[in-house]
Parts: sequence; C-alpha cells; structure tokens
Amino acid sequence: MIEEIRIRDLGVIEEATVSLHPGLTVLTGETGAGKTMLVSSIELLLGSRADAALVRTGAREAAIDAVLEVADPELARAADDAGASVEDGELTVSRVLRSTGRSRAYAGGRTVPVGTLGEITQGLVALHGQADQWRLRQSAQHREVLDAYGGDPVREATTAFAKARRAWVDARRELDELTTSEQARAQELDALTYQLEQVDAVDPHPGEDLELRAESERLAHADDLRLGSARAHAALADGELPERPDTLALLATAEQSLGPLVDADPGLGPLRDRLVELRALVADVAADLSSYSASIEVDPARLDAVHTRRAALTELTRRYGGDVDAVLARRDRSRARVLELQQADDRLGGMAEQVESAAAEVARRAAHLTAARTAAAERLGARVQEELRRLGMPQAVVEVSVTPTTGDGPDSVLAADLEPGDRVVVGAHGVDVVEIRLSANPGSPARPVTQAASGGELSRIMLALEVAVADAGASVPTFVFDEVDAGVGGKAGIDVGARLQALARNAQVLVVTHLAQVAAHADRHLVVRKSTDGEVTSSDVSEVSGEDRLAELARMMGGAGTSAGLRHAEELLDACRRPAG
Repeated sequence: MIEEIRIRDLGVIEEATVSLHPGLTVLTGETGAGKTMLVSSIELLLGSRADAALVRTGAREAAIDAVLEVADPELARAADDAGASVEDGELTVSRVLRSTGRSRAYAGGRTVPVGTLGEITQGLVALHGQADQWRLRQSAQHREVLDAYGGDPVREATTAFAKARRAWVDARRELDELTTSEQARAQELDALTYQLEQVDAVDPHPGEDLELRAESERLAHADDLRLGSARAHAALADGELPERPDTLALLATAEQSLGPLVDADPGLGPLRDRLVELRALVADVAADLSSYSASIEVDPARLDAVHTRRAALTELTRRYGGDVDAVLARRDRSRARVLELQQADDRLGGMAEQVESAAAEVARRAAHLTAARTAAAERLGARVQEELRRLGMPQAVVEVSVTPTTGDGPDSVLAADLEPGDRVVVGAHGVDVVEIRLSANPGSPARPVTQAASGGELSRIMLALEVAVADAGASVPTFVFDEVDAGVGGKAGIDVGARLQALARNAQVLVVTHLAQVAAHADRHLVVRKSTDGEVTSSDVSEVSGEDRLAELARMMGGAGTSAGLRHAEELLDACRRPAG
C-alpha cells in the first residue's frame, strides 16, 4: 500500500505531498492542472522510462519519493534480495530525474538499477490507464488475466508444464549438439584410430627408448669394453708373467711378510687382517672383470636391430610425445576418447528416445494446463459478466476461450488430448491462445472485446476484470486507475464508481477521474489546483471535504458557483453513500 508520495519539480507540480489511506481515493481537477503528474510519478516508481521533459521548467531535477507499506513477507524478501531493506514494514523508494535526461533510482536508502526498482514495486502496485485498452488486443494479456484468476489449479499446472518444457528443451538441445557434431566425431574417431594403430604396430613398453639407447652404446663400443676390462683383469690377477707380478701376487707377498712378525708385535695383526680383506676384495673384482670381459660380444646384427627399433620409436616420439612414456600416456588418453566417442553414438540413439519421452510429457502437462485454464475461463466469463451487469451492461455476454494452437514445426509435439496425429505448438506459457470475447447485445455473435466494445465499454470491462481477479485473491495491495471511466457517463458512471468502491473494500484504490458520479463514491477526495503569477504556472494537491467537496463535485457537473449545482452535488453524494438496496 502507498502511504505517502512526495513530488518535487515534476511537470507543473513544484512541490506536493500526498498522504494516502486504505479505501477509495479520487483525484480530480481542471484539465491541465496536473492530475496526470501523480500518475506519472507512480509510473516512474514502477520503473518506467524517464523523460527529461517531465522536469519542471527552470529546475535542475525532479524527485519522487514514496513510502510503501509491505505487509506480504514474500514481497519483503524480494525487496531484501534486491538489496532494499524493509524497516518496520515500510519501504522507501525514490526516483530522481535530471533535466539532462539521466535518472537514478533508490530503494530502502540504497541506489538500485531502475529495472530492480520496477521489480520491487510492481508486486505492490497495479496501474491501469486508458492505454490498458490496447493491452486487451494482445492474447498474452488475456492469458495473464486468466492465469491470475485461475488460482492454485492453474498455477500448479503452469509450474508442472514449465518443468516439463525445460526438460524437453534441454533434451532437444543435447540431441541437436550430438547430431550436429556427428561428422566431427567421425573425423576425430578416424584420426584417433589411425594414431592408435601406429602406436600399437610398434608396441613400445615403458622406458624402452632409454634401454635401447644404453644397449646401442654398449654394442657400438664392444671392442673397447672387452679389451679394457681384460687389461684391468690382468692387472689384478694375471698370474702368467712372473717377472711382472699382478696385484693379487703383491698382496700375497705383503701378507706373507707380515705373518711371522705378528707374534713379535701383535700391533701388526690388524694390518695383516686388512691385507687379507684387500686380497679377497681384489680377487672378487678380478673374477667379475673376467666374467664381464667374457660376456662382451661384437654383434653387428643386434646393433642393426637396435638401430632399427630406435628409429621406429623416434618416429613415434616425434609425432606423439617427447619420449616413449609420453607416447604411451597419449595412447591411453586416445583409447579413452575413442570409447567416449563410440558411447556418444550410442547416446545419440538414447537421446532421441529421451526427447520423444520428454515431448510426450510436455504434451500431457500442456493438456492439464489447458484443462485447468478452460475450467477457470468458464468461471471468469461468468464472473465478469456478473460485474458488467452491475456496470450498466446487463445484456453483455462474456466468453473466455482457451484454444490450443495446432501446427507443425520444430516447437510442436503430438497433442495428448486432440485427434490422433494432431500436433500443438509449445510456447513458454503453454499451447493455448486465450481470448476474451464479448457479445454486447442479445443475438450478436461474441467477438474479441476490442472489436465488440466501445471505449467506455472497454473501460468497464477492464474494471470488471480487475474486480474479478481481486476477488479471486490474486491481487496487489494498491490499484491506480487513470481515467478508467473514459467514455462513460450518467448512470454507467455511478455503476463504475460503485464497483471501484467495492474493489476498495479489500485494497487501496486511487482513481484519477473527471466524473462526479465516480468521485462521489470516494472515501477521500483530492483536488489538484493550478495557479500562476503570470510567468510560472504551478499546481498543488489538497484534500477537500464538506462544502469544498460539494463545490468540486458541482464544478465537475458544470454547476460551479450555483446553488442548483451544489444541491445536485449533495444529492449525488447522498445517493452514493446510501447502501445499495
């Protein structure tokens, strides 16, 4: 609910503070006085586009501040999620327009994007003007009205449909991606298969390139290795040249020299023992050198085989990795990728089945949604028709049609509840075209409301729809009507006022009107008056009551300043206050 609006330098309004209360409040005033500025200020708080022309002439900026009562916990959470704090059930929102064309928005004392401001306030205020008659030309608007009226059954069916549609869209997208990439997958599979065939043909094992390099070095230097090891063995344990004792012979001589002396000096015992150990160690080394020398073979054939094998491994590492281990790692990755690609082909068939199943679920959920809307449409048509009888259209017959859209195309599915083979076109909100139709006179066929109703009748239909939706509990706390009585007069005006008064029993209603028959039903009456000093025109807003209110009603009926006009105004006011009999 709007508790207060403060306006500064907007249009002809220099400064005005409007306090609002529950019930029905009307705003009246002479043409050009600035009634629409109040509506414009609310539109700006609802996130409408800023227009620098709205800034008062000579002012640098215009500002609109409002204090909103937020009683709904969900709306309070939504405001909090947007970064706007609700304190003691109140939310302060502001919009500042600069004469340069730029604007700023605030919510809860924090700067917010204009779109965010609109998201917060649109859950609190519904604004209706003459432009709303054009909304009735759009089937989407008819559907929104019906869905709001339909309550939980339609809401639950809509949620279930939306979930099924998301699953269907996701499955189709994945299938499209799999189908589109099928050729690329085939090419990648061929390339990977060729790589694996090359690696498997060589069949390397881990570390083989290092082993072969070592063997190649050994085979290439076989003569040097054999001769060198033989000379080393001879130096240690030749035994064939008495004139040149080998190392073992020298060590034996040294050991024998110390043997007889140990008894004379036991301190030589450890030295002799060490010589014994050295002789044993040299004997082991000599034996190993003999074995090594005997194992060295000069094998040109093996050397050629090693060179050939190393060349094959080098070709693999040049193409697929820095060494054999890297080649083998790439081979393992390629095998895993081949398996993945092969499984993708299998998944392609499975995805096609999944898409078909998801399409059937979408069709089933869409049929449920159509059924829920159809049931709600019957109730809404009867309810609006009842309201129109109270609004001076007793002969009107209202129909709300719900028609599934049939047709072929990528966004169509086999219908779940139509003739076999029929397909319905799936949209974000279902498959239905919703249309509100009117037969204004007995015997005339029902036609779309914009074709069958005059401007005044459209205004009454809009009001009847709003009252019906509000009675269904799908309403916002505050309604603002900008000349919803356009094209209406006489008895019909009284009826419109009475229904606005009925709507105000459960909501805050603010009406900008030019009809005294509507204004007389108000709980509070605000008047916009303009004044000028000869150079600048300005307007302010004030509440009228008592004689002042009678004078304003008389002015609205063309009897300003006359006793007959005042008397007529008083009679009208009494008639509107009298309970309906």
